[in-house]
Amino acid sequence: MSDIKKVVLAYSGGLDTSVILKWLQDNYSCEVVTFTADLGQGEELEPARAKALKFGIKPENIFIEDVREEFVRDFVMPMFRANTVYEGEYLLGTSIARPLIAKRLIEIARKTGADAISHGATGKGNDQVRFELGAYALMPEVKIIAPWREWDLLSRERLMKYAEDAGIEIDMKHKNGGAPYSMDANLLHISFEGRHLENPQAEAEESMWRWTVSPEAAPDAAEYVDLEFERGDIVAINGKRVSPAAMLTELNRLGGKHGIGRLDLVENRYVGMKSRGCYETPGGAIMLRAHRAIESRCGWLYQAQCLADADCRARTAKTQIIV
Repeated sequence: MSDIKKVVLAYSGGLDTSVILKWLQDNYSCEVVTFTADLGQGEELEPARAKALKFGIKPENIFIEDVREEFVRDFVMPMFRANTVYEGEYLLGTSIARPLIAKRLIEIARKTGADAISHGATGKGNDQVRFELGAYALMPEVKIIAPWREWDLLSRERLMKYAEDAGIEIDMKHKNGGAPYSMDANLLHISFEGRHLENPQAEAEESMWRWTVSPEAAPDAAEYVDLEFERGDIVAINGKRVSPAAMLTELNRLGGKHGIGRLDLVENRYVGMKSRGCYETPGGAIMLRAHRAIESRCGWLYQAQCLADADCRARTAKTQIIV
């Protein structure tokens, strides 16, 4: 792939993708375009622009986009319309975000004339499959650079040494051995993996959870929430119409307050490994339960029409959820 002239990198601005950015410049001598998506992860994204500029990325080649509404409207909502659940429990919070990122990577590649994309997924997980199959489906001729499958920075020490030599800022968290968990967050969920959780006997520490209180700390009194559906999607909470992202944000708040949406799961990965993950999906748990309640009341004809007919605007229904 020595003929690559320009590559679009899925870039968070963190240590790993900053190393990848410099590694692409050093090993491919190609122009790099960065794409940073705001999926509701709750982090300030503008520092990613400053870091990209520091390594010579042209301002016009830095894309930072708020895709929260598109994420919930076009990916999360259709998923729950289909009652999609993996291995009986996992609500696919990481999985459903990857096709959107792949879509934007390809759109930016076409816009900037890039001939390749790059991602920071390792060679042992599912994300490499999600990114790459999504990209090939949209642009079969695109080339994909997956540094974790190519480089020799296979130990933390080598990675840190490369970053230090390249002048990449290393925060105290990484200098001191890193956080106890690997986390991925978006508006639908937070996932936790690695370190302490790799021992199947180890209980997840209460301090790990970010969005939800424990059931013991949840309010004793129930809270009633009225949800209004149109064509299978929630459009209003307690009589107030809200946008898709605002809807999920509010359900996350309500669910987290009442200790809803925690999951500790050992699951099967596509590549043949098992992996333990802990997840917080409070709003998604409410969405799924509410949608199933609507299905139980409205019958199969309503479900089929609302799934298949984009013009069934008049078909509305309401349900009440106790949290």
